Amino acid sequence: MVITRTPFRISFFGGGTDYPEWFREHGGAVLSTAIDKYCYISCRRLPPFFDHTHRIVYSRIENVRHIHEIRHPAVRAVMEWMDIREGLEIHHDGDLPARSGIGSSSAFTVGLINGLRALQGLETPADDLAARAIEVEQRHIQEHVGSQDQIAAAFGGFNCIRFERDESFRVTPVILPQTRMAELRSHLMLFFTGKTRISSDIAKVTISNIRNRTHELHALREMVDEAQQILGDERTAISRFGILVDESWALKRRLSDSVTTPWIDDLYKAAKGEGAIGGKLLGAGGGGFLLFFAPPETHAAIRQRLRGLIQVPFEFDTDGSKVVFNQPQEGPDKELVTNQHQWK
Repeated sequence: MVITRTPFRISFFGGGTDYPEWFREHGGAVLSTAIDKYCYISCRRLPPFFDHTHRIVYSRIENVRHIHEIRHPAVRAVMEWMDIREGLEIHHDGDLPARSGIGSSSAFTVGLINGLRALQGLETPADDLAARAIEVEQRHIQEHVGSQDQIAAAFGGFNCIRFERDESFRVTPVILPQTRMAELRSHLMLFFTGKTRISSDIAKVTISNIRNRTHELHALREMVDEAQQILGDERTAISRFGILVDESWALKRRLSDSVTTPWIDDLYKAAKGEGAIGGKLLGAGGGGFLLFFAPPETHAAIRQRLRGLIQVPFEFDTDGSKVVFNQPQEGPDKELVTNQHQWK
């Protein structure tokens, strides 16, 4: 049995420029961090004593005989792409809700690929793991998704991720003094709106509108560099980072009518009324998690004002997707052969 742990992420700046439809022509960049909230995937070879060949457990339970019968699109696509021939049992558990803007879908894909390759005795470097997950989601499942989530999940850490026109990417860790990183973290608050959505549906609208939003996307890309300059200069007040988040949210709202709702706008105004400097919906928009940048002394008032929402405490993650358990499997007699299976 193999168990992988893969982090979710918070994206600060540059979202939208990671869509291939954009960066193939203009290049792109995002500034994001992985957090200590995770997707856990367990994989094991299924003993040959059942009517089903594969068992997939997530919000549903699927017992199937053939891979093409699997309804979960990522599981089906990964297993077909990897040409899996043996019976498998796959379980998923997550610290945060799916479809909520924290990169959960890509964390699942990354963790699954990592786990299945580990089950085959293979170690997968982070860059290879990210590239494989991008290929599965964009080319095999053909989802309308960007390329930042897979990279953030595979690498972990606080990074600037740059996307080149040739579809390659570069990951550069953001190196800050510990005091500056702690100052940034102390200003962040994360709330779950209780609303989930299918991000690829919202992204599809945004992608279709890219050519009409070149000004906004170029500005969002430039904010990545500006944010790094703010963080890297301890003489600059950290509040400037929050102001930039606020400006970024104003631009992001213009990418599509689906990014926000009147209810979310009211939550945003309420938090700012209690002292938040800036904030944004994570992911494609429409629901999920709200991130606020606010001075620590205002947190109690903001928490009280948004008391109908769940606040999620978090820290930054540095590990990326990793195998946290790997125990070789053996049958009762170390090798059991039947007409349909070989159990080792």
